[in-house]
Amino acid sequence: MQIYLPIAEVSVNALTLVGLGGLVGLMSGLFGVGGGFLITPLLFFIGIPPPIAVATGANQVVASSVSGVLAHVKRKSVDFRMGGVLLVGGLIGSVLGVLVFNVLQSLGQLDLVVQLCYVVFLGLIGLMMLQESVRSLRRSKSPTYRKRLHQHTWVHRWPLKMKFRASGLYISVFPPLMVGVAVGVLAAIMGVGGGFIMVPAMIYLLGMPTKVVVGTSLFQITFVTAFTTLMHAVSYNTVDIMLAVLLIIGGVIGAQIGTGLGAKLRAEQLRILLALLVLLVCGKLALDLFLTPDDLYAITAGVQ
Repeated sequence: MQIYLPIAEVSVNALTLVGLGGLVGLMSGLFGVGGGFLITPLLFFIGIPPPIAVATGANQVVASSVSGVLAHVKRKSVDFRMGGVLLVGGLIGSVLGVLVFNVLQSLGQLDLVVQLCYVVFLGLIGLMMLQESVRSLRRSKSPTYRKRLHQHTWVHRWPLKMKFRASGLYISVFPPLMVGVAVGVLAAIMGVGGGFIMVPAMIYLLGMPTKVVVGTSLFQITFVTAFTTLMHAVSYNTVDIMLAVLLIIGGVIGAQIGTGLGAKLRAEQLRILLALLVLLVCGKLALDLFLTPDDLYAITAGVQ
């Protein structure tokens, strides 16, 4: 069932788009990531221009995140205070990211920079998560290993501390703000929710328990990506409504399924699966970026 996307100016199979949305929604509910790190490269692969893929992919992340966060609210696994601090940083980062996006697009370097960012970030994050997850899984199987209940790091020495009861933390607001800003910038430039950065940061940097990380991550992602999508739509007209609707339909269904599956798996197993998925997408992007294409020359129309 082929349909024509007016903004992207390409014809694609509608069922393929619904399937992609469902896959990303599944990742959202299962891992607590918005899924933009997956949906945007997949849209590249089926021929959607990068500016359209970035802006519309962020729109789909909103729907998947809303569906996932509602399920986590019912299970009381969302730290709303921590989510609020992350959200403030995320909105600031989104404004900065959209400005950078505009500069890169005017210079004609947006496609290259976006793909390079994906390869670098996905590669680093995937390797770090895989290493730490395997180490945690081995420690959990060791009868002689005992995890310390409270581990104080440099984060605990910063000023302006706040108590986050749902996470059991008493730390400075500056580290969560910095994480939020970084995620906001990535959301605007790469069309991602930023969960693949935020989830590891919340676990390993802020020290949040895994049981509230997924829901809190989705809470922040929902508002930051919604704000980012609105800015892209108003400023650059790069959101394809038809494409977004089909992705959203699949995403909402997939997020509910993913949330149910996530409750049945251990935290270490979830992190290993996410790390492997991140590395798989990174490898595919790296091959497409560095291998010689079949057609050395192509004529494309820029997005106005």
